[in-house]
Amino acid sequence: MKKYLLSLATILMPFLSFAQEVTEKGIDQKIDEAFGDATGWFVNFIFYQIPFSEDVRIFWVLFPLILGALFFTIYFKFINFTGFWTSINIVRGKYDDLDHHESMVMAGDSTPGGDAIETIAVEGHEGEVSHFQALTAALSATVGLGNIAGVAIAVSIGGAGATFWMIIAGLLGMASKFVECTLGVKYRDIEADGTVYGGPMYYLTKGLKLKGLGGLGKVLAALFAIFVIGGSFGGGNMFQVNQAFQLVENITGGSESFIHGKGWLFGLVMAILVGIVIIGGIKKIAKVTDKIVPFMVVIYVAASLFVIFVNFNMVGDAFMQIFNGAFSPVGIAGGAVGVLVQGFRRAAFSNEAGVGSASIAHSAVKTKYAASEGLVALLEPFIDTVVVCTMTALVLIITGNVAAENSTLNDAQAILLTSGAFESAISWFPYVLTVAVVLFAFSTMISWSYYGFQGWAYLFGRSKKMEYLYKFIFCIFVIIGAAASLGSVIGFSDAMIFAMMVPNMVGIVILAPKVKEEFNKYMAAIKARKAA
Repeated sequence: MKKYLLSLATILMPFLSFAQEVTEKGIDQKIDEAFGDATGWFVNFIFYQIPFSEDVRIFWVLFPLILGALFFTIYFKFINFTGFWTSINIVRGKYDDLDHHESMVMAGDSTPGGDAIETIAVEGHEGEVSHFQALTAALSATVGLGNIAGVAIAVSIGGAGATFWMIIAGLLGMASKFVECTLGVKYRDIEADGTVYGGPMYYLTKGLKLKGLGGLGKVLAALFAIFVIGGSFGGGNMFQVNQAFQLVENITGGSESFIHGKGWLFGLVMAILVGIVIIGGIKKIAKVTDKIVPFMVVIYVAASLFVIFVNFNMVGDAFMQIFNGAFSPVGIAGGAVGVLVQGFRRAAFSNEAGVGSASIAHSAVKTKYAASEGLVALLEPFIDTVVVCTMTALVLIITGNVAAENSTLNDAQAILLTSGAFESAISWFPYVLTVAVVLFAFSTMISWSYYGFQGWAYLFGRSKKMEYLYKFIFCIFVIIGAAASLGSVIGFSDAMIFAMMVPNMVGIVILAPKVKEEFNKYMAAIKARKAA
C-alpha cells in the first residue's frame, strides 16, 4: 500500500507543483511565460534593434518603411503635397460624377438598406462604402492609443525634437499609403453579391503574377494573411481592450475602483458591442466608424487647441524646443540620430504606412478609378500623425510634461501622463479622454476585425461558417484581452503587425509602375471633366 501511495505521489508531484505555481502566479501569467518561450525568437527578430552607438539603437523595420516612403515620394513627384487638395475634393464628393453615369433610380435610395444619404451618388457601383467611409474605417484602426500614449513616450525619450521627425515621417508615409491603397482597389475581388475582398493578399498574388512572379506572390500573400490574422487578435484587439480597461480602472479609483479585478466583465460588454457591429461586415463597420472617428478626432483636437490657446504665450517657446531639439538635441536619446529615430518610430508605429493594413479597408470603396482611393488614403497619415500626434506633443511640451523620467512608462501610464497634461488646463477632461480612449479602442477593434477576417477568408475560404468562426474567436479574444495580463501574446501580435511590412513592401515597390498608370488615368479623367 505504501508503495502504491509513493508511486501515486511521484506521478502527482509535477501536477501539484504546477498547481502551486499557477496559484502563486496565476494561469494567465503561466500561459504568458509559456507563449513567450515559444515565440520570443520571432518577436526578437522583428523588433531587433541595430546598435549605432552606446545610446542609439534603431529598429531594423524602420529602414524599409522610411526608405520605401522616401522612394515613393520621389517616384510620384511629391504626391503627398501635389495631390493633397485633389484628395480633399474627392472626399468632399467633387468628382463623384466620374464614378457614376447611370440614372439615380439605378443607384437606389436611402430607405431599404438603411444606406447613408451621402453615399447614394455612388451606390450600385463596384464597392461597398464611400470614399469618406473607407477613410474613417482605415483611420479608426490607426488613430487611437498610439497617438495618446505613444507620443508621450516618444517625447519623453527623444525630447521635444522627436515631434519634428514624427511630422516628417508622417508626411513621407502619405506616399506609401497612396501606393498600397491604389493597388488594393486595382486588384480587389468582388463577389456576385457585391462583397469586396481586397488588400495585399490580392495585389501580391494578381499583380506579381502579371509580372511573371506568381510563385513569389503566392508565398508573400500567404505570409501576409497569417501575419494580419495574428495582428488582429493581439495588437488590434487584446492590447486595445486591455489598455482601455486599465485606464477606466485608474480613472475610477485604481485598486479601490468598483471595476477593479473585473476585466472579464468590461471585456464581455466590449465583446458584445464589437460582435453587434462586426457581424454586419464592412458596411456596418463603416457606418459606425464614420460617426465615431470624426467626432472623437474633433473633440481631441478641440481640447488640444484649447490647451494651446490658454497657454498661447508658451507656443513660440514650444516650437523653438521642437526645432532646436530636432537639430541640436540634448537628453537621453543619444543625440540627433536618437531623436530622429524616436520621431520616425512613433510615426511609423502610429499610422502603419507601408504595413499594408489600411489597403484592406480602402479596397471596399465604391469607385471605378483605383487611384481616386489612393489619393484619399494619403490623407490618413496626415490626420493621424501630422495633426493628432502633433497636437498631443504640443500639449505635453507646453504643460511641461516632457521629462526623461517618463521614458520608462508603459502605455497605460503614458495615457495618464497625457491625461494629466490636459487636466492642467481642463479639470474635467480626463473623464472625456477616458471615453475617447474607450471609443478609439472600440473603433480600432472593429476595423482590425475586418482586416483579420480578410486574411482568414483568403486562407480558409469565404463561406459563412468560416466567417462566423473567425468573428466568434475574435470576440472571445476581446474578453481574454481585458481580463488577462498576456504581455508576450500581445508582443507577438505586435511583431506580426510589423512583419506584415516585409511581404507588403516587396510587392508595392515592384508594382509602383502600375500605380503610376492608374494615377495618370484618373488625372486624365479629371482634366477631361474640367475641359468639358
